[in-house]
Amino acid sequence: MADDPSNAAEFRHGAARLPAVRVESYNVQLHDESGGFLGDRASFRAFRELLDAWRERLRDLGGDPLGEAEAGSLGRKTLDRLLAEGEPEAAGLVHAVVEEFAQELAGVVRRFRRRKGWKDATRIVVGGGMRHSRIGEIAIGRTTVMLKGAGLDVTLVPIRHHPDEAGLIGAVQLAPAWIFAAHDAIVAVDIGGSNIRAGIVALNRRKAEDLSKAAVWKAEVWQHRAEKDKPDRDESVERLTGMVGDLVARAGKAKLKLAPFVGIGCPGRIEADGTIATGAQNLPGNWEGRGFNLPACLREAVPEIGGHETMVLMHNDAVVQGLSEAPFMHDVPGWGVLTIGTGLGNAFFTNREPPG
Repeated sequence: MADDPSNAAEFRHGAARLPAVRVESYNVQLHDESGGFLGDRASFRAFRELLDAWRERLRDLGGDPLGEAEAGSLGRKTLDRLLAEGEPEAAGLVHAVVEEFAQELAGVVRRFRRRKGWKDATRIVVGGGMRHSRIGEIAIGRTTVMLKGAGLDVTLVPIRHHPDEAGLIGAVQLAPAWIFAAHDAIVAVDIGGSNIRAGIVALNRRKAEDLSKAAVWKAEVWQHRAEKDKPDRDESVERLTGMVGDLVARAGKAKLKLAPFVGIGCPGRIEADGTIATGAQNLPGNWEGRGFNLPACLREAVPEIGGHETMVLMHNDAVVQGLSEAPFMHDVPGWGVLTIGTGLGNAFFTNREPPG
């Protein structure tokens, strides 16, 4: 596709060179001493496994302070409430799990810091669903204290936007500069292991030229993992393209000047042609390999926006979520992102010099 603008110059799917930053690494898969993925030790699934293990120990010694509550009913909000308002032993249990999880996360950060490119990272942004909870915030803070107490100069900070919105807002950092000259907003898509989200991101350049005020105007979400009849890949793409088409129509009715651009964050290692090499195993159906190209599917479904040919760019979802922080990272030369959710996403960036 020689005439495809998404494959022109530096604007390639999964590109290392983006308008504001260089992506030095992403989707790094580190292994632990048993051969498993190190990131699995710092995911929300790992947090739940720690909680289950602690409850089992306490049952063996006379009683579980959480009673007969099923593990599936103990969501982040419930755990937050127990930590803040629960009986002392129940709150202590949650606190013990947070502490052990922070130890695991600190171990993961130490391993990343040994890698070339990550070793000078003094700031790491933490996103993903785990961040959007008090237990997540405490785990992030406790990890920083542990690392600094051990003499490591690194600070973990919660991502400033709601994680669901950060995965959309970061897409503006994928867009070429011409997008900003005559348009008010772009279309963004965030593909996840549990949800698929699409939204309109307003650029708000009158408030801030550096895009630091970009915000989600409208969004739609589909919880594909909650579907009783598990959808396949084709059904998922059909649902996604319908969401994008609906949002484009809503923007048109609102007289919003929508750029002919769609930015996508998707799990896995993204090839320059828009295919997914590896890392998409949590998505519905088989998304990996040369036989499937999500950007091409979206261009076919939404060939034009505002009378202009649609440009689609896709990058890794942790990269895109991290990019939402790019306007706020000028005081450090390089910085990382870890996204704690179904798994552990990761990326490391260095800032590019602004033009001129």
